[in-house]
Amino acid sequence: MQGASRESLAGVREQLAEVLRGGAAPAGATPTGATPAGAHPAGPVIAPGATPVEATPTAATQAEATPVGARPAQVTPPAAATPAATPGGVDRNALAAELRAVADLLGREPGLRRALADASKSGGDRTGLLEALVGQRVGRTALDVLRAAVSARWSRPHDLVDAVELLAVDAELAEADANGSLSDVEDQLFRFARIVDGNPQLARLLADATAPAAQRAELANGLLEGHADPVTVRLVRTAVHGLGGRGFDASLLRLVELTAARRDREIAYVTAAAPLTPAQEERLAARLAAIYGRSVSLKVEVDPSLLGGVTVRVGDDLYDGSVARRLEQARGALTN
Repeated sequence: MQGASRESLAGVREQLAEVLRGGAAPAGATPTGATPAGAHPAGPVIAPGATPVEATPTAATQAEATPVGARPAQVTPPAAATPAATPGGVDRNALAAELRAVADLLGREPGLRRALADASKSGGDRTGLLEALVGQRVGRTALDVLRAAVSARWSRPHDLVDAVELLAVDAELAEADANGSLSDVEDQLFRFARIVDGNPQLARLLADATAPAAQRAELANGLLEGHADPVTVRLVRTAVHGLGGRGFDASLLRLVELTAARRDREIAYVTAAAPLTPAQEERLAARLAAIYGRSVSLKVEVDPSLLGGVTVRVGDDLYDGSVARRLEQARGALTN
């Protein structure tokens, strides 16, 4: 994202965070106690296990949002989730599921996302179309968050899709934070990424874009359910579907970084020739924290081919202190 989209994303994420803290509804949202036209008065209305229901926009808005010959827009019902309400009464699990379902809808319907992100139309026109399409399919909180997102300015229609996906992730991470399992979720996501990376057949199955995403998500679910935090399981399913247009591997690592950011931490990917001792990890984390000005989570892998030393990657920064790298440099100096 760039320009207007970055600013809009930061704004709607902050508004969602305020809602999840039990504060005010997003700007442009329905006042407490009021019901937008066509919206269900309270609670999630995409019932777990329900049959998908076709949206019923007005003839004018549907003609504009849906390409000729396309199927009417559908919001796919999310899987059932354990209720998890905030002090202000927001069910974080239901909110995440509904936002994820709408993101899927926008991803499937190019005409709809173009219409909802069309800066040439007023915010009222765009939110009116949103309400006509999903007002009776999602709960009031999700609709309020979506109204704020649709009212914002986006550089590209797909930036709106990416934003709604990220809002769903934010709601999931808020649930883990409230349960005190955020650190576990971060570690489980990283360890699952390493397990997949070490199993080429599993990696191919989960990343195969030619296979239905639902089928691949069920494979991941079967591997993790009962062995990982429920938030981890749902986030891995998100990675299977792709986050922000990324493939499975990149989506999973992005989720690790988002989880760390929720804990106000940087992620440092460390590759060492031999396992690091706790004291070594502590010293390395302290040095990196001094450089980056915030706490650092180390994600350590062992690769004997380094021969000695470590490599460290933090964002786009790479520090290579391995013996293999030094030998390569020495060979280069001898041949020049």
